[in-house]
Amino acid sequence: MNSPKNSASAAEPEHKPSNFLRQVIERDLAQGTYASRKWGGQPGDAAHHEQGQPDPAKIRTRFPPEPNGYLHIGHAKSIWLNFGLAQEYGGVGHLRFDDTNPEKEEQEYVDGIIEVVKWLGYDWNVNGTSHLYYASNYFDFMYRAAESLVEAGLAYVDEQTPDEMRHNRGDFNTPGTNSPFRDRSPQANLERFREMRDGKHADGAMVLRAKIDMASPNINLRDPAIYRIKHAEHHNTGNKWCIYPMYTYAHPIEDALENITHSICTLEFEDQRPFYDWLLERLADLGLLKHPLPRQYEFARLNLTYIVTSKRKLKQLVDEGHVSGWDDPRMPTLVGLRRRGYTPESLKLMAERSGVSKAGGWIDYSSLDIALRDDLESKAPRAMAVLDPIKMKLTNWADVFGSEAHHEACSAPAHPHLPELGVRQFSLGPEVWIERDDFAEVPAKGFFRLFPGNKVRLKYGYVVECTGAEKDASGAVTAVLAKLVPDTKSGTPGADAVKVKGTITWLGVHDALAAEIRLYDRLFTEGQPDAGGRDFLTVLNPNSKKIAAGFVEPSLASAEADAKFQFERHGYFVADRKDHVRGKPVLNRVTALKDSWAK
Repeated sequence: MNSPKNSASAAEPEHKPSNFLRQVIERDLAQGTYASRKWGGQPGDAAHHEQGQPDPAKIRTRFPPEPNGYLHIGHAKSIWLNFGLAQEYGGVGHLRFDDTNPEKEEQEYVDGIIEVVKWLGYDWNVNGTSHLYYASNYFDFMYRAAESLVEAGLAYVDEQTPDEMRHNRGDFNTPGTNSPFRDRSPQANLERFREMRDGKHADGAMVLRAKIDMASPNINLRDPAIYRIKHAEHHNTGNKWCIYPMYTYAHPIEDALENITHSICTLEFEDQRPFYDWLLERLADLGLLKHPLPRQYEFARLNLTYIVTSKRKLKQLVDEGHVSGWDDPRMPTLVGLRRRGYTPESLKLMAERSGVSKAGGWIDYSSLDIALRDDLESKAPRAMAVLDPIKMKLTNWADVFGSEAHHEACSAPAHPHLPELGVRQFSLGPEVWIERDDFAEVPAKGFFRLFPGNKVRLKYGYVVECTGAEKDASGAVTAVLAKLVPDTKSGTPGADAVKVKGTITWLGVHDALAAEIRLYDRLFTEGQPDAGGRDFLTVLNPNSKKIAAGFVEPSLASAEADAKFQFERHGYFVADRKDHVRGKPVLNRVTALKDSWAK
């Protein structure tokens, strides 16, 4: 698989379905909106970039996760958009950690995010330069910018209690009320802000607020908080700071310092765009940043049915043992989807097909499975597996071959359309494993598999005729009995001499490889598990995981973890990346060959 590369000198983009983001970028490129930008080699303020060269990246985008948890499938769309658009239009995509909240962020999440973005096929190293950044590396500039706002009378220290601030903010029908500290002099505010910085006040005692308009119809412009006191150790800066910027203040500054052109985010940030623009314009007026400034664009987030993406709820699933961990194959986390067996290509394909627009909506989970099938159909090796085995005894084996010990060699292509993948080798013997539901003593109408007196073909092998079954004392079938029809082996001149309506998969008892086969399904029984405030735990699917003690072809003895297969009749499976070892397969079902949910 060739991974897409992030390149500032990429060729013209191949034809892609148009969407409003591509239209915006193409318009900006045509108009030269960002052609005058300079790049100082690393993020920096106006003076830093002014000393640099013309920016070699036609556009700059960024994927800015907060390292406070594991990424989920919704993030895959944002990753695809930000890195993919940069790749398409000769730009550079940045990976930036928005680590402004020291109490919730951990290095474990940083490492995990780096790993999954790479797994999806994206790279932030361009022409020998790494574009991996941390918001915390900009804390010095953010503080300097905050002091400049204070000195300009555009920010003030508010000492109201949180409840007072909340009450005085008003609501959608009521204008806010000015803080009694709003008109304090810039010098007094600066002194107070420096006291905050120097650790002279307790958490929550005061905040720094932007001074905008307490009567604004957009509540986000009613003097939003931009710095708070938090005596907490930061994973990157240690104990250097006891005040930390708010996300809505830090994010636009990060974009500007990194020369981001198109700041792409989901619709919940649309109401924050006026503050985003207000802040950058004021810092540009103060000479700290330089035009052209970044612009924010919002798209509808990916809402996939039968999952939850709330970090709190995902953590609850893990903590309460409803799943085995963040990488449980039923989880919508990217580590879970990877372990389940979904491919980077299938996630990109689903993201592209889901479209990019301002209109929200729900995408059925089946669209992900369709994308997975479309990806693996053309490249996954085939194999036979028996998931619910029952033994079938070929009672005339010795008569046909002269010995019970004889094993008849059989073969099949590893892939019907990829001869370069080679041939699978296995063999038929006097006893074979078949699927339990391939036999019926009293067949239903339209049942063409094994029942007394009926003939079927063992795929890649011989035609057999069912003669009955062995049963235990309770009447349960313990083995199926059949006779092999001579001279009907697949690929031989007599193969078509006996016409049959049914073909079944099988494995020789003598060379089948025992395997633990985990049959995963959707984690919830309802398309929107937490709709209307419902307790999502009440609609957990009790059958979301079943474990089968089955058998697979002997060729899978050498399969490595993460290897993917199409098991004929059963669907797509992957060797579990954590528990699988060579010779002792542990396989996860990714998806069936067709959607059978709720049918």
